[in-house]
Amino acid sequence: MPFREGGKWAGIMKAFHWIAGLLVLAASLPSCTDEGSRCRVISRDEYFDRMKAAWVGQMAGVGWGLPTEFDYTTGIIPPEEVPEWKEEMVNQQGNDDLYVEMTFLSSLERYGPDLSIRQAGIDFANTGYTLWAANREGRENMRFGIAPPESGHPIFSNHCDDIDYQIEADYSGIISPGMPNEAIRLGEIFGRMMNYGDGLYGGIFVGSMYTAAYFEKDPEKIILAGLKSIPEESNYAHCIRDVLEWHREFPDDWETTWNLIEERYHHSSEFQQFAVQKNAWVPIDAKLNGAYIVMGLLYGKGNLDSTIVISMRGGKDSDCNPSNAAGILATTIGFNELPVRFKAGLDTARKFSYSQYNFSDLLAVSEKLARQIIERNGGKIIIGSDGREYFHIPLQDPDPPPFAPSYDPGPADPGNRYTDPEMNRIHTYSIHHFDSAAAAFGIEMEVTNCGKSVVPGIVEWNGRERVVATAPVTGERGVRIQVSPDTSVAAGTAREFRFSAGHDPGQQWRLRVWNGRRVVEDILVNAENSTGGWIDLFIGLEGTPGNEPVHITLAADPVDDRPAVNYWADFRMVTR
Repeated sequence: MPFREGGKWAGIMKAFHWIAGLLVLAASLPSCTDEGSRCRVISRDEYFDRMKAAWVGQMAGVGWGLPTEFDYTTGIIPPEEVPEWKEEMVNQQGNDDLYVEMTFLSSLERYGPDLSIRQAGIDFANTGYTLWAANREGRENMRFGIAPPESGHPIFSNHCDDIDYQIEADYSGIISPGMPNEAIRLGEIFGRMMNYGDGLYGGIFVGSMYTAAYFEKDPEKIILAGLKSIPEESNYAHCIRDVLEWHREFPDDWETTWNLIEERYHHSSEFQQFAVQKNAWVPIDAKLNGAYIVMGLLYGKGNLDSTIVISMRGGKDSDCNPSNAAGILATTIGFNELPVRFKAGLDTARKFSYSQYNFSDLLAVSEKLARQIIERNGGKIIIGSDGREYFHIPLQDPDPPPFAPSYDPGPADPGNRYTDPEMNRIHTYSIHHFDSAAAAFGIEMEVTNCGKSVVPGIVEWNGRERVVATAPVTGERGVRIQVSPDTSVAAGTAREFRFSAGHDPGQQWRLRVWNGRRVVEDILVNAENSTGGWIDLFIGLEGTPGNEPVHITLAADPVDDRPAVNYWADFRMVTR
């Protein structure tokens, strides 16, 4: 990959000195015991109450908005389409908007707050859950060997301005009460894995609002505090400042503000330079969805229901936005004061998917990390005269990252690759490893969540000449294969997608096949259902019009959490 220059040398040197400054930050931070130092004080009990509320707010917001996600990408969700709140909606342990954060917390718990971005990337690359957009592209880049921060750089990612890190940045503020520079620093570790420019700034903005919400209740002041953590020249900051101004102009009319956001930041190219460059206008643009977070906080006027509903009704990513907004607002309220309906159905024992944490564990690890981060920043944890613990936290002036927009990025380092020993610690293949298999079958094929216990490639096996083998990373979730067979046949022609699935003696795995969103096959691949270790499958496509893309998804899941090798052969489209 050729070296690509971007920006000015002055900007490069500014970035260099800024990063170097981060490396010595811990040694130069003022301590709360220093003469003349300025500190905020919050009791451990109050921190814990607000932190607990922050997680519940996130879960309630995403749960309430989930039924509407991406149903409205060009208009406001009508009031009659807003789901009715149900107490069980708070239990979102299986929602990616929550469990991705658990990956970051787990890395921080294992390696400490000063873990390297390379280690964070290895942990993220090893996750087995489905991802989309910037998260997916960043993770695939790392699995292919492109180390962060290059994994999220515009030269390697068309999705770096998307919402992804903004969705999952809540953790960074929740564990950093009153410390916006920690939200910035953690964004530089975890956000850079998949995002850049406004995509990164959105996550830092959200995280910084949480840090302020421990000590401030006024939504406008919280938003202004968040803005101090991102470059004021950025399109993201422009957008949020406009929403603040439109709220002042139309304090009781959020729909007018919504229309102004759409007109200036969605439909006009003035603030969509990266989308114009990539010809990729998407509803998951970070600043657009960030505007709906802010809209909910401002027009919700401190009411949790109103905040969630307004952020939701803005549309687009209408579960993530109310999740961020509700988490921030709930932090200002505290768990004990939250409306009962948002916490009565909470299941504290159920684990978050792909995680070792249940809700109680989540609270414990959040407090553990907060204590470490407070001390890392020169703070103190002191026992008061009442016998209670108090967190003494130095006041911080935010130090935003350098301005480097996705449409005019700084240079990337094409040599920033994971070493061979590091790649040996990444246990799942990149989709690029299956390009030769797809070529051999003459189809478009994308394999994800495939572990390295088998080597991809075309082999002879069990009587078949062209076979590709896959195996899951863990016993929790199996391999996924997206297949786009050739469909260039006349409309009305009877067509079938055919392939064979095989198993090792004594092993079994579950095969499910989707045609679009319809499950068309669900079978155990085992000795009982196979002949000579193979099952031949014929997927009819009569319901799909001719010359339209066919998207077949093959899921190979473990049975009873016991991973098994999956064998695939004879992919082909036939007409009858």
